Amino acid sequence: MSNSSSTVPRERLAQVWDVLANVQHNNTGVKLVAAPLRFVGFWTAVALPFLYLPLLHGGLESNELSVFVALVAVNAVALVVGHNYGR
Repeated sequence: MSNSSSTVPRERLAQVWDVLANVQHNNTGVKLVAAPLRFVGFWTAVALPFLYLPLLHGGLESNELSVFVALVAVNAVALVVGHNYGR
């Protein structure tokens, strides 16, 4: 029984890899979705640091610290998503 449960994630992982392989072969749909996401990611990464300024100017209080950390996290994701924009 312990062997059967360990093969289930491997089978699912194999299915995920098959889906990803099919997506790479049919990348027209991916390009249609990826281009706007890269655009939004790039410009979000450019604009978000301006929202840090008011938070940092007044000092970070305990409730503002979570907002600042969330902005940094969103900015990091936007940097990754928009990295290849315009290349």
